[in-house]
Amino acid sequence: MTYCVGMMVNDGLAMIADTRTNAGVDNISSYKKLHVTEVTGERIIGICTAGNLSVTQTALAMVKEGVRMPGHDQPETLETAPTLFRAAQIVGHALAEVRNEISPSMRADGPKLSASMLLGGQIKGGQLGLYLIYAEGNFIECGQDTPYLQIGEFKYGKPILDRALRPDTPMAEAVKLGLISFDSTIRSNIAVGPPFDMVVIGRDALHGDTRRIAADDPYFKDLGQRWSESLAAAHRAMPAPPWLDPQPNARPTISVVG
Repeated sequence: MTYCVGMMVNDGLAMIADTRTNAGVDNISSYKKLHVTEVTGERIIGICTAGNLSVTQTALAMVKEGVRMPGHDQPETLETAPTLFRAAQIVGHALAEVRNEISPSMRADGPKLSASMLLGGQIKGGQLGLYLIYAEGNFIECGQDTPYLQIGEFKYGKPILDRALRPDTPMAEAVKLGLISFDSTIRSNIAVGPPFDMVVIGRDALHGDTRRIAADDPYFKDLGQRWSESLAAAHRAMPAPPWLDPQPNARPTISVVG
């Protein structure tokens, strides 16, 4: 499995994906799951993948070669898509087609064919956007109420984003929250692990800054340690439940009136 998140704030978009895949505790390896298509000054599109690796890799290969959409004769790619919405349609169509082709031969393993993707970025003349694409090919768009989308093993990394991420969160803070989200996830789920790939896309910049964050990255290690210490200090500073004896082993004081 994996964990991927896309965070869209007023400043722009950040997408982060881990690289771990596993088919059991004794078969763990790493594959790149964040793929960026960029034509500087014209478009920047990032795709994060989660789920069955053969499905997602085949779908991405189809998109790279060109997808013939219903009612159109010419193949379309991420480089030719006129809008980000159309790019999401192209990827969704490829993902559904691959899943449908593989499904009959792997009917018994149907649940293992689950796959999903995050697609985000901007095409010149259009708005910055972020979509979650399901295995069936349909998708949803990220909105203002919840300025992030996740796929994969996201339950451990969701609380910090729910509590702290807002549309007006500065990009540096959004990236920090995203990395804390990953730190929380890898501490509780062996199926997610470093290195992590990240792309940061400024609004209307039509360019992305990419980075790989290794397990021994000094900032990531320091961030995780500081977050653990802050959590410990916060819960110690909170009052104990008033209905519980704060010293359960203490002997009761008996007053003797003479």
